[in-house]
Amino acid sequence: MADLISLDDITAAAARIAGHVLRTPTVPSPGLTALLGVPVTLKLELLQRTGSFKARGAFHKLLGLGDAERAAGVVAVSGGNHATALADAAGALGIAATVVMPQAAPARSVAAARASGADVRLTPDMPGAFALMDELVAAGMTLVHPFDDAGVIAGQGTVGAEFAADAPEVTDVLVSIGGGGLIAGVATAFRALRPGVRVWGVETEGAEAMTCALEAGAPVPITPTSIVSTLSAPHVSPLTLDHVRKLVEDVLVIPDADAVRGTLTLAEAAKVWAEPAAGCLVPAAGQVLERVGPNARLGLVVCGGNVTTADVTTWTARFSATPAPAPPR
Repeated sequence: MADLISLDDITAAAARIAGHVLRTPTVPSPGLTALLGVPVTLKLELLQRTGSFKARGAFHKLLGLGDAERAAGVVAVSGGNHATALADAAGALGIAATVVMPQAAPARSVAAARASGADVRLTPDMPGAFALMDELVAAGMTLVHPFDDAGVIAGQGTVGAEFAADAPEVTDVLVSIGGGGLIAGVATAFRALRPGVRVWGVETEGAEAMTCALEAGAPVPITPTSIVSTLSAPHVSPLTLDHVRKLVEDVLVIPDADAVRGTLTLAEAAKVWAEPAAGCLVPAAGQVLERVGPNARLGLVVCGGNVTTADVTTWTARFSATPAPAPPR
C-alpha cells in the first residue's frame, strides 16, 4: 500500500497556501434541505480562485518547488480545472507553465489557461493528453500531476479540514471523483478530525475510473465517454486508490443525464451555478439517504462552477433534463 497523507501534511499545506487561495464559505442550503428532507450543508469551492478547488493543490505544489524545478517550467494534464488553476498559480509566481488538455475540454478553460500565460497543447482525447504530458516530463519539465502527487493531495485536503471545522454536525460527506485527489485529501481530513463521518465518492458513467480500479484491485485504464470532462481521468493512481479503499465508505456512479439534472437542481434549489461534476452529488445524495436513513446530515463539496450557460443549455436539451421537483407543501 502507498503511504497515505496525514493531517499534519494537510495542516502544513494550509499554512503554505494561506494568502494565495480563499477560505471558501460553508453554508446551509435551505432549498436542498427541503428537497432531500434532511439538513444539507454546502462547501462552496466553486467560489475558489479560478472557480474550483484545484487552486489549492496547484499553489501548494508550486510553492514547494526548488529553484531548478521552477526554472525547468511546469507541465500538467487536465480536463479543464487543473489546467486553469496551474496556469493561474504559475503566472502569479512567475513560473512558465504548459498545460495539456483534450479537445473536449471546455472552451472557457482553454481560454482561461491561455489568458494566464500558459502554453496550451490540445490532444484528441484524455489518454493522448496524458501521453504528451509524459513526453514533456521526459524532456525535462517539472510535473504537477492532477492527482498522483502527495503534495497536491495535501493541498486539496485543506478543503476537508475547513469543512470539518465549519460543519461539525455533518454525518455524511459527498465528494466527486476524477482521479481521486480531492476525495483522498478530504477523506484524510475528516477521518482525523471527525472520525465518525462517512465520506462517499461520486463518479459519472463513462468516467468511473475509481469504480473500475476498486473492482479490479488496482488502477486500470478506461476510455472516458462522460460529458463531464473535469471528472474524466483515464485512470486513478495507486496513491488515490489506497486512500479510497481505507477511508471512503463507497463510490456511487451517476448517469450523465442525472448529473445535468443535479446541476439544474443546484441552480434552482440551492441558488448555486455549478458544473455537472458537482451536480452529480445531488442524485447521489438521494442514494446515500436510502442507505443510511433519515437521520443523516449531509455535506456536499461543490467542487467547481466552470460551466457556461451554453453548455448547460446544450446538455439540458440533449437529456431533456429538468430540475428535481420541489417537495409538496
